[in-house]
Amino acid sequence: MDILFLALLLAAGMAFLNAQDQRRRIALLGQYLSPYEIETLMENLTQGYLRALSEDDPARREQIWGVLAPSEGSIASQLSRFAADFAKVDAPSARVSKLALALPWAARWLPGWTLDVRQLFALHAQGVADAVANRAQRSPRDKAFTLSAELFLLQHTCHWYCRSRTVASARLLGRHQTRHEQVLASVSPQTRQAYGALTGL
Repeated sequence: MDILFLALLLAAGMAFLNAQDQRRRIALLGQYLSPYEIETLMENLTQGYLRALSEDDPARREQIWGVLAPSEGSIASQLSRFAADFAKVDAPSARVSKLALALPWAARWLPGWTLDVRQLFALHAQGVADAVANRAQRSPRDKAFTLSAELFLLQHTCHWYCRSRTVASARLLGRHQTRHEQVLASVSPQTRQAYGALTGL
């Protein structure tokens, strides 16, 4: 009975510390994201791509691609500035656990099992910029597919930083009906390789 009580007490303490740590992370990320319209632009692009892909008239489809181009440029620019801003965050605050579940203060207790989210945000900014610039000369459909995957992976990283990798993957599946593995398979090879080197995934 004493062992059960101690286990419950330990679990409650861990949950409390975890909640505190997550609130701090959410506030910090929100502070750096607030000057930008990245989430709104992402939603507009996702909806616009769906409209374009469901359009039967080629001329109308091309018109929609053209209307979306300024939003693509804007999100690439804003994400680049956000990554540069977030790079100023101190190292301990920027570290996140590589473990599937969140552990409070993992950066202090298990530094070898953490990664620097500043590097991930810089990677996402580069991946989105490359997809928008379309250096690989993808078709409009394939460009939209790749850019969507790059943005979904960015969103996954934001949720991972604020909560945990497991929660991030669950939210990705719930919001976009897409598994993390599917997103990784859909980003550019350069993003996939660099992401794997940083995360071990």
